[in-house]
Amino acid sequence: MFPIDLLDPLPDAVVRHALLPLRIVLGVIMLDSGLGKWRRGIAGTGRWFEGLGLPAPHALACWVATVETVCGALLIAGLLTPFAAAAVAVNMTVAAWVQKTRVHAPFQGGDVQGYELDIILAAAALTLAIAGAGPLSLDALLSR
Repeated sequence: MFPIDLLDPLPDAVVRHALLPLRIVLGVIMLDSGLGKWRRGIAGTGRWFEGLGLPAPHALACWVATVETVCGALLIAGLLTPFAAAAVAVNMTVAAWVQKTRVHAPFQGGDVQGYELDIILAAAALTLAIAGAGPLSLDALLSR
């Protein structure tokens, strides 16, 4: 009935190429988030982190903005993907923990941003850290 039997595993080439949209979307989200922190001013992010009771909030704000910006760009390019994706996975896991424990525990729903998005982004990053960038990447080009 269907051109592809939904119960058969997809060919490896299809799976490897499916990493491209995952990598691009995650990279764009992270790059936009990091650049947004720089554009709006690190001081504001630092004050928000301080209000959450995080240690060294202004240094942490610089670190988070840098990780998001640099790793987002690396993910888009598919360069140093396991490193960039692992850094994003750690970043988003900490963000999820902070959101859950300090901002709105338990999840309040509605207009309030929950920690679910952070968990999804961490899982996507972990997938890329394990699987790599795929064949359409600078990592693949440089490994040839």
